[in-house]
Amino acid sequence: MSVKFEISFAKSVRLNGGLAILLKDTDSELPAGAESADPANVFAKAARIARFTAKGLSSLDIVAPEGSPVDRIFVIGTGKAKDLNAHDWLKLGGGAAAKIRNVDKVAIFVDVPGVEVGAKAAADFALGMLLRAYSFDTYKTKKKDDEDNGAQKTVKVTIVTANVVAAKKLFSASEAIADGVILARDLVNEPPNVLGPVEFSAKAKALEKLGVEVEILTEREMRRLGMGALLGVAQGSVRPPRLVIMQWKGGKPKDKPVAFIGKGVVFDTGGISIKPAAGMEDMKGDMGGAAAVTGLIHTLTARGAKVNAIGVIGLVENMPDGNAQRPGDIVTSMSGQTIEVINTDAEGRLVLCDALWYTNDRFKPQFMINLATLTGAILVALGNLHAGLFCNDDKLANELTAAGLATNERLWRMPLGKDYDKMIDSKFADMKNTGGRHAGSITAAQFLKRFVQETPWAHLDIAGTAMGSIQDEINQSWGSGFGVRLLDELVRANYES
Repeated sequence: MSVKFEISFAKSVRLNGGLAILLKDTDSELPAGAESADPANVFAKAARIARFTAKGLSSLDIVAPEGSPVDRIFVIGTGKAKDLNAHDWLKLGGGAAAKIRNVDKVAIFVDVPGVEVGAKAAADFALGMLLRAYSFDTYKTKKKDDEDNGAQKTVKVTIVTANVVAAKKLFSASEAIADGVILARDLVNEPPNVLGPVEFSAKAKALEKLGVEVEILTEREMRRLGMGALLGVAQGSVRPPRLVIMQWKGGKPKDKPVAFIGKGVVFDTGGISIKPAAGMEDMKGDMGGAAAVTGLIHTLTARGAKVNAIGVIGLVENMPDGNAQRPGDIVTSMSGQTIEVINTDAEGRLVLCDALWYTNDRFKPQFMINLATLTGAILVALGNLHAGLFCNDDKLANELTAAGLATNERLWRMPLGKDYDKMIDSKFADMKNTGGRHAGSITAAQFLKRFVQETPWAHLDIAGTAMGSIQDEINQSWGSGFGVRLLDELVRANYES
């Protein structure tokens, strides 16, 4: 059963049944709200018996005694609350959300005795609850005798804090972030027979209701522009490709936009260089970069970010049809550079190179950041804990790294260099689309670098973080929505006017 939280903030609450959640610091005697939720002071006795020390994310579940104004009291340890960062508060919110079962209303006392808990912490706590509540069960059916009949349960949550006005204001932005992450998760989780390039472009088109300007280029229009690299990937599928351009104009008219480009391979068989069957079902998530860009534009628009932002996503399906491109084919990109296709499973860079060139040529942005589930090699290097960061500009790289640390969507900078160019030189064209097994993530980035000219640019290889990543307190989904919070923080901290 999925759960929806209706969250409000208040300075105090009259308890009458339901669940009370209290936060306890290792250095405090009683958590905030203990007197009103636990007038009989059973908490102190229960804590002694259970040897509850309030270690971070530890918990204590108490059935309230007769005469208590609530039915249950749940205490969550914060560790040393004064040391908590934004992500720690997200995790606490996610931990609280995980404990809510079969209740209609919850009062959560987030203030910790002896520690000044700000409005941002309260809003982050609420954001953690929203992210943890997500589940993708669209295609699950329920038995007729299932008592919840598959319905979504709504839980009313009151977060009690001294910083009500500021927390409410910050939470409006948090809701926009949650909605963007959830949109990205939904897109990645959708089955490939449901979400093709046309259907994905319709999801992006729906952002117009928020104020986003959306253009969708068809195959004919891309052919006129000379996007031979992107179209080469799409030619084996009966599903036509699309290039979607999303514009949010929240900054000053004279401000140059910031640009985000996403790889949107809605399903990747590998083409003629077909992948092994085992695990191929995961390739429905090969559009995680495009999903993140779409979710980010949703977030920036919904929270009214004071920035001009461009989102461009290249949407294709890579199939081994009789019309599919072959190893050995040479295609001409929009830039005019020619590419020898050595391996049709190195297709994402072919989609991105035309999307990058188009974005740079048309919009002249301050910077370009592309996101792509590009290489298995990045998983070998970094696993599921970091995304790979390749960048031609130290300032942008430092800003991205800082945003990753702030959101815990962490990045690790990888090298670029002219020496790697030799690995993608071709005998028959300007370049080839793969440099072989060694340094696979680096040569992929080196390939993309040839299409950005002098514009500050970063390539985020999110193959290990966008899908099948490690689940935690704020994400229990296969599709994580990685990149939305990271890039929203980048914009918020550095680029809003």
